[in-house]
Amino acid sequence: MNRISTMFVLLALPAALVAQQKQNPLKYAAKPTVAAITPADLMSRLYGFADDSMMGRNAGTVYHDKGVEYIGRELARLKLKPGGDNGTFFQRIPLMMRGLAQDTKFTVDGRDFVPGVDILPRDASVFGADARDLQGATAIYGGVFGDTAMIKPDLAAGKVVVFTVPRGWQANRGALTQRYVMSAGLVVASLDSMPADMRKSLAEPAPSMVGAPRVLQVPVFFYSTRAMAEAMLGAPLSGMAPGTTGRTVTGSVKYTETPAPGSRNVIAILPGSDPKLAGQYVAIGAHSDHVGFDSAPVDHDSLYAFNHVVRPGGADDGNKPATPDDWPKVMAKLDSLRKLHTPRKDSIFNGADDDGSGSMGLLEVAEAFATAKDKPKRSMLFIWHVGEEEGLWGSEYFTDNPTVPRDSITTEINIDMIGRGSAQDTPGGGPGHLELIGSRRLSTELGDLVETEGKKFTNPPFKFDYQYDANGHPQQYYCRSDHYEYARYGIPVAFMSTGGHADYHQVTDEPQYIDFDQFARVSQLVFNLAKTVANMDHRLVVDKPKPDPKGQCRQ
Repeated sequence: MNRISTMFVLLALPAALVAQQKQNPLKYAAKPTVAAITPADLMSRLYGFADDSMMGRNAGTVYHDKGVEYIGRELARLKLKPGGDNGTFFQRIPLMMRGLAQDTKFTVDGRDFVPGVDILPRDASVFGADARDLQGATAIYGGVFGDTAMIKPDLAAGKVVVFTVPRGWQANRGALTQRYVMSAGLVVASLDSMPADMRKSLAEPAPSMVGAPRVLQVPVFFYSTRAMAEAMLGAPLSGMAPGTTGRTVTGSVKYTETPAPGSRNVIAILPGSDPKLAGQYVAIGAHSDHVGFDSAPVDHDSLYAFNHVVRPGGADDGNKPATPDDWPKVMAKLDSLRKLHTPRKDSIFNGADDDGSGSMGLLEVAEAFATAKDKPKRSMLFIWHVGEEEGLWGSEYFTDNPTVPRDSITTEINIDMIGRGSAQDTPGGGPGHLELIGSRRLSTELGDLVETEGKKFTNPPFKFDYQYDANGHPQQYYCRSDHYEYARYGIPVAFMSTGGHADYHQVTDEPQYIDFDQFARVSQLVFNLAKTVANMDHRLVVDKPKPDPKGQCRQ
């Protein structure tokens, strides 16, 4: 899912921990795939796609190119029709490098604060120059990030909203921006706690998509020192009540821009078998990129042990510290892992579940359609989006610049992180657990079809979880993955995920921890649903209001 930064320092753990993990091998030799959707096929695909040699598949790098070239070769082997630019399987996304300009300045009551020292903007790669100026905006304390006592959005309009974090330094930029979109700026007072390598990374120029912004202006987002936050609010943060107003802030974020190598979506088409319906498309999508690699290796098993005890949400749990009661559990878990294999240093964010699982599940679904004797009536559109982790680049670009008529796309099924979902991974998880988002937001009929197809599975049946689809949910998942770029144009969507886990955006997100049986079942559900929609005697009914395609997503 959409990027939340995840750099962690090497944990000096005492020895010791067992993972409630699938005992898959660390490495696996690929075998030829078959027409059916099988766990063995998915192992062959995913172990290669999420291998260390892919170096985390960061968008705009040769390593991401390596991944999409593999997908393109497979599509050619399956004799699917290219759906990209100039008769190819690829649609190039134009990128630039955007960096913070040296004359950027912020002032509070006549005192200047220095970018990179007191403040560190975080919008360069996503919104850049479209972030609002803070000329004369009043600061207000928004509360502790993630707490139910955070201020209501209407109190934030036009203000610079300062947040603290319960631990560490991380806060979810996407969730805050979506919730407080009418604010002038969003400040997380945690720069003092940010690791040095993360500060360096955020201060460097970052790739950004070229083109006119969809949202004309958004709040600037930055991290600040506690001292700067207290200067803005005019009082110590300790004990401050949410809604407390402070001083006037003046400033703007300025950027420099230089050309950068582009990156690519991958698009393939299976023409429909019914001449009257073949001009309509059922789209299935996943994102092919992940977040690259770190310069500071960590001990893999130590991090795995620590996170599975202390930080079950992975990156979403930030730098949450261990309690005294946690350490015996961590030590026991690591000790069990040490009995299985020797220590190894790890610095690569393999992205096996996020979203190697979606990408390779989609490829397996494409093979099942391509090799089936009976082809669906409507055409199938298979698309691997680039840059989801950077801000939904590929899906935004494709839906703004579609290679098939936009109004011919009848629905879009998005799969992102479909390889886990056990009770150890996700609260309420277990066999058949699957999170659904957006399936009834535009089309009641689509939501009903997903339920119907899910009930056809037994041993175990699918258990659909809608909690993250709730309006106002703080995680804002409906707005944070590629399906929304279709939904904003009124195309019905269904987003499927087995959910987050302790390895989310960690170097420990590797194929060895994937539940390949569950992975295959979800992929089969995607195939079945897409086939049903493609063979309907009518187009999916859109019975809910369509959003403004140029507006801000609201969940």
